[in-house]
Amino acid sequence: MKLIPYNFMKSLVTGLVASKGIAKGNCVIVNSVTDFSKVKKGDILVVKNTDPSYVILFSRVAGIITEVGGMCSHAAIVSREMGLPCIVGTGNAREILKDGLKVVLDAEQGIVYGLE
Repeated sequence: MKLIPYNFMKSLVTGLVASKGIAKGNCVIVNSVTDFSKVKKGDILVVKNTDPSYVILFSRVAGIITEVGGMCSHAAIVSREMGLPCIVGTGNAREILKDGLKVVLDAEQGIVYGLE
């Protein structure tokens, strides 16, 4: 499926498509395991990178955005296995995206659009 951006959608972050798909939801910034309780069903997970401890969150989220990593990173591999849209290597997603911000994660084009 290809997303056709509407005029109210602003491109906020770009990165490498690690697992294709499109998801819409609220951003949740996770900096460490102490933030895991913030993540709700349907959220878009925004992290520096992931490791095996983050897998518990993958069943809750609609998509994943990481600041670092490539096609062989942990987030990329696990998101492909679970069929989750994922963009990696955004560089500064945690600075631009904030908790609760409504976004469309276009992991067909590698772009995160803001809806507000």
